[in-house]
Formats: sequence, structure tokens, C-alpha cells
Amino acid sequence: MPLSPMPQPFSTQRRVEFRDTDTAGIAHFTAFFYYMEAAEHECLRSLGLSVLMQDADGHLTWPRVAAACQYFSPARFEDLLSIEVSVLRLGTKSVTWNFLFHAGPRRIAQGTLTSVCCRLEEHGPRSIEIPDWFRQRLQPLLLPPCDAAQNQA
Repeated sequence: MPLSPMPQPFSTQRRVEFRDTDTAGIAHFTAFFYYMEAAEHECLRSLGLSVLMQDADGHLTWPRVAAACQYFSPARFEDLLSIEVSVLRLGTKSVTWNFLFHAGPRRIAQGTLTSVCCRLEEHGPRSIEIPDWFRQRLQPLLLPPCDAAQNQA
């Protein structure tokens, strides 16, 4: 049986801006949530996807249901952060994104965002199963179960 190819995380970079820092020049914890969302959007664009799309059945969107970030080392004004984006969990209706932050060799943070696939309807969003065409494009980013468990530890 042929082995499945190892997932390749999407990689991007982000410079810590002055507006992202506290008075000590250290990136404020909330900045990482903006960084994660921007990295997620870049990743989706690289796959030909978006957090707001239209298909034959209407508009799809991905509201957040959970967000977390663990910090290991401070990121400072002007640091260039490397951000690796992968999929920690691809459920029936939800996706949990994994974000690893580094500044050079220094491990800065690890975060997750969980979003639910929804159809926009007249009375607001309604959760639906992730369409196969969307799921197939995310599949190469899905971490193997052993890597996913290690990232949650």
C-alpha cells in the first residue's frame, strides 16, 4: 500500500508592527489572533478558497466557535514572524486550524482557530457539512493523528 504524502503546511511571514505592541515593544497577546486570521485567509487564497464563497447552493461562510493561543517567547517590534498553517482537525462541519509561530529559530507561539461551515440564509447562518470540493482542497494540510495530538499537548 503506498504511503500518503506528508502534509505540507502553508507558510507565510508577518512583521510585528508598532501598533501590535505594548509599551515595552512586546507583541500584545491579542495581535496573534489577527495574525492567525490573516494567515488563514492567505492559506485559503493559495488553495483557491475563501472564508466567504458562493457555490450553486448559495453563500458559504466560516464563523469562529473557538480560538486559543499559547505563548512561549515574546515577539518584539520589528520581529519577522514565520507562521506555519496546517489543519489540526477536519470534522464533518468544522475545521480546526493550527498555527506555529517562530522568529528565526525561536519558538514564539502556537494557536488554534475552529470554524464551522455555514450556509448564509435569510435568518442568518446555518451549519452544514463541509462540501466535498472544499474538503478536498484542505486535505493536503491535514496533520496526521500523531502530529495533531503532539500539537495539542
